[in-house]
Amino acid sequence: MFKRLHVLCVALMCYCVGFAQQTKSFLISGEVIKQQLITVDSLKRYKLYYIDSLNVTSHTGAFKHKDEKLKGILLRDVLSHTKFKVGSPKLLSELYLVFVASDGYKVVYSWNELYNTAVGETVYLLVEKNGIDITAMPESIQMLSAKDYKTGRRYLHNLSKIVVAKAP
Repeated sequence: MFKRLHVLCVALMCYCVGFAQQTKSFLISGEVIKQQLITVDSLKRYKLYYIDSLNVTSHTGAFKHKDEKLKGILLRDVLSHTKFKVGSPKLLSELYLVFVASDGYKVVYSWNELYNTAVGETVYLLVEKNGIDITAMPESIQMLSAKDYKTGRRYLHNLSKIVVAKAP
């Protein structure tokens, strides 16, 4: 009896943890003039891009799965309202952005990578995947870097915050 109750409690906890990880907004904070809360609804105001499909690969380059019918918002468009705490444009090169998922997984981009390379032209927040709208996706707010060689490394699910930091 105790064993069955224990198994049931563990299963319920796993279900609740998975459900709690789903995000409907994320906060931009750190080295910014003003923090911003971005919601799923506010993402609908941005230009929509059709990404088609993406082969998701592991850190070794091994194929994991294919996501299709992708639609996203360019991350730079969302960040366009963010004013960074820098004394001059030269100091933007010292900034990096840490993207944090609700489970603690982190992805890092430098300011230059997002704004001064082709990579920044293909970093998206997904609003639709495999024909499923963001409001129904179990992974909620997702971010991907479509031009990465190993796409799974920076494919983040349940984005909860972006922390802007300055390199020491």
